[in-house]
Amino acid sequence: MQQVDSKLPFKLIYSLGQHPYLGYLIEPHIVQLNPNGSYSLSYKRIFSNTIGDFAPALDEIDYQLIKLLDEIEQTHIIKIFNKKAIRPVDFFGKVFDDKIYDRIRPKIEQKMLTALNQLRGKPLFLMSKDGYPADQEIHIAGEPTSILFHFRRNETETRYFPTLKHKGHRLDFMYKGAQVIINREAWLLLENTLYYFEQDIDGKKLSPFLNKRYISVARNTEKRYFETFVSGLIEKYHVYAEGFDIRTHKENAAPIVKLFYVPNGQSFLQLSFAYGPYEFSGSTDHPVTVRLVYDQETDYYIFHRIKRSLSWEKKQGLYLEELGLRKRDLLFANYILDAEQESIVEWLNRNQSALLEKGFIITQAKGDRRIFIGKTSLEMAIEEGNDWFDIQAVAHFGPYEIPFITLREHILNKIKEFTLPSGEIAIIPEEWFSQYEHLFLFTADKHSLRLNKTHIGLLYEISEHTERSFHRKLEQLLNFDSINEAPIPTGFLGDLRPYQRAGYNWFHFLQEYKFGGCLADDMGLGKTVQTLALLQQQKEHVKGTDHAKTSLLILPTSLLYNWQKEAEKFAPGLRIHLHTGSNRLKDTFGFSHFDLVVTTYGIVRSDADLLSKFFFNYIILDESQHIKNPTSKSFKAIKGLKSRYKLALSGTPIENSVADIWSQMHFANPGLLGSYSYFQKEFVVPIEKKKDEEKAARLQAIIKPFILRRTKDQVAKELPPKTEQTIYCEMTEEQTKLYERIKSEYRNALLDNQLQRNGQGNQIMLLQGLTKLRQIANHPTMVEENEVFSSGKFDTVMEMLQSIIAEHHKVLIFSQFVKHLQLFRDVFEREKIAYAYLDGNTKKRSEAVNLFKEREDTQIFLISIKAGGVGLNLTEADYVFILDPWWNPAVEQQAIDRSHRIGQTKNVFIYKFISKDTVEEKIIALQSQKKALSSALITTEESFIKSLSTEDIQELLR
Repeated sequence: MQQVDSKLPFKLIYSLGQHPYLGYLIEPHIVQLNPNGSYSLSYKRIFSNTIGDFAPALDEIDYQLIKLLDEIEQTHIIKIFNKKAIRPVDFFGKVFDDKIYDRIRPKIEQKMLTALNQLRGKPLFLMSKDGYPADQEIHIAGEPTSILFHFRRNETETRYFPTLKHKGHRLDFMYKGAQVIINREAWLLLENTLYYFEQDIDGKKLSPFLNKRYISVARNTEKRYFETFVSGLIEKYHVYAEGFDIRTHKENAAPIVKLFYVPNGQSFLQLSFAYGPYEFSGSTDHPVTVRLVYDQETDYYIFHRIKRSLSWEKKQGLYLEELGLRKRDLLFANYILDAEQESIVEWLNRNQSALLEKGFIITQAKGDRRIFIGKTSLEMAIEEGNDWFDIQAVAHFGPYEIPFITLREHILNKIKEFTLPSGEIAIIPEEWFSQYEHLFLFTADKHSLRLNKTHIGLLYEISEHTERSFHRKLEQLLNFDSINEAPIPTGFLGDLRPYQRAGYNWFHFLQEYKFGGCLADDMGLGKTVQTLALLQQQKEHVKGTDHAKTSLLILPTSLLYNWQKEAEKFAPGLRIHLHTGSNRLKDTFGFSHFDLVVTTYGIVRSDADLLSKFFFNYIILDESQHIKNPTSKSFKAIKGLKSRYKLALSGTPIENSVADIWSQMHFANPGLLGSYSYFQKEFVVPIEKKKDEEKAARLQAIIKPFILRRTKDQVAKELPPKTEQTIYCEMTEEQTKLYERIKSEYRNALLDNQLQRNGQGNQIMLLQGLTKLRQIANHPTMVEENEVFSSGKFDTVMEMLQSIIAEHHKVLIFSQFVKHLQLFRDVFEREKIAYAYLDGNTKKRSEAVNLFKEREDTQIFLISIKAGGVGLNLTEADYVFILDPWWNPAVEQQAIDRSHRIGQTKNVFIYKFISKDTVEEKIIALQSQKKALSSALITTEESFIKSLSTEDIQELLR
């Protein structure tokens, strides 16, 4: 090898040479050209990192090839097996062995195949024995070569040899010095031409015949030879036979599904195909399969070559997938169910008819136990008593009828297998465990299915399986629209809207059947008015009777004023006693002189002993979520009170957790949801932790008859239209800088703290950080009080306010930050703009409300969300400004409901102000994702921070 000068003519060539240990390799070389253009004896082996000045002669394919061939060069291969530096002569002399060769050669050949497919049109040479790369030019054949294997069997032996055909002519390759340079997919070097084949033939099937005319197999070893080698060849290649037969079949096929039942594991179905007497696994994809038959009498072999329809077989597999199965792995044609709601046996029972109709054969793996496969169903009929239901239920397993009560222990203990009289094992459907477990849990008797009347919701849920004959009126409980009309009391002043009238009728229906209930209408739909109508009706109805006629209303202190005003307006004849203040009654005798005693949750806790001595007509809880904690003093005190009827009122009976509903339902209908620990285990944990939709639906079914819920959307035609619009505000430059600085500080602190490990500390830090970022998004002065800042949002709000004031509209401005309201207040004071103001420190709440309601020139009402979220009726306003988004959209809705509620006659316009590119935008995005509890459970989610994942936190601080 001599030095090649890049300034003189040269050429890149590829050279095929035989390495003494690694076999045939291809190497790239630069060869200096003679003045006449021929190849000189000066050349240089090049690598990706030594191309240097020769780059102009290379195209993109050359670069790819050189990089690929780097990986099969001996130095690279030595490094794979020997991390320390070693001379090639020492490596191949002392380290290299057959194991390394067998491991590395297939990988070399794969790269060689890739290279050969890219080398067409490139100069390719055979390397001389002394290493000169441009010794003899070789060419790659222009089209593939075909191969035919011949077998000639006679009385003494079977001779086997291949013939090759290229471009229609027989290719003579024996005794011609031919070489197989790649085995994996045979490439044959013959007389300076590289031949490749139509089929991926293994080079080892050609190598024996390079210097041999045929291989002879003696009669005493031929059977084993035919079974293995010859069968494999016939399956894949063209074979010509003399002395035995090759018969090709194309049978009508049938798909087979075989059940493999695993009692405590994942059962599965295995797909195979029967072609006449031959069965093939659905996991194999050989278009041709060979079966050998030997006739001993005639000493004759017949190879049956079965042609399979792989496209048809694939359709059968896809049909199983359409029915809900999934292929478990690629090696076997085993199919499983992804869904947990049913087992593979149930799936088979349910789809048996469809499979048989499609031509499938259903079998089972051999074993001691036979699994019942057939139609499974449940038949129910219900008899009604005064306070209970008797359920007659029969389970059908094909021809067998089993009383459902027999399966009680199986259902309660999740035992899936039930032995039929035939000895077959029936697999109880998964849905029976989820649908009917509560039926057995809530029945009093182990030997019969008898339910208390309050559990009508459970029966309604399973009504699709029953032949029901419910009492007509009792069935109406499940659909309050069809409940009979109750007369409106004469002393009630006002008109109930149609949906309010339905609620009033529902109260009477609950009363008729001695049920408690919860009115859970949206904020602003008139729960107070519907309740006052009921109380007025009770005053008129029970007058002059011996029954207790005094009702008790328990509410938060902040709502006392509101209830008084509403009662004066709609039921002025009600005699109301406020059991509040330090001079309240010391005994209950005085209660009997009133129709309604009104007190607060705090006073009930203090006066529990006194109040428990009186028997009330109704006990009514307003904002009943106040007793959501069953261990609270409020709940315990209220549970000790006595009354004929019970009623709860709440726009949000579930605030933070599904668990909130238990104590309110237990107050209204004791025992309805079982014990609190049972309720936690059966409903709260599955619904909240596991997102179990079935359990959520079950709970909804149980409580549905006793909760009346109407949303604003359902009664939209009763209300004037409202328009909601989000105004996105650009932050000012200095506001943006401050925001990004604070965000980076908290993000780095949180990430350094490793979120998962310090949950509590991180929650506090996260809340601090998010609060500070939200304040900056409103106005930087809220964080940096001593600096002078401007705010894009503040300026936008002030501009819109000027237009509203000029057009003589009234507006409510809500923020959860008192500091934020104070900034507006300072401007209004300075510019002498009239406003009303309400936050948690406002002493004279009613004065602030009246100022806004009664003074025309007071067009602005600044309200903090904590002080004004509930208990206000401000229909004078037709504009609502939401200055910052809250974690819980329900709280935002409550703010809107101060204006958009019954009594509003104008269109209401709601504007939500969001600072762009801030955490506020991300809050809005996360609001929709974080409604962790089902909306069917009349819930709103407030415990938002706890539900944030690490990814959520990183997104908020991104």
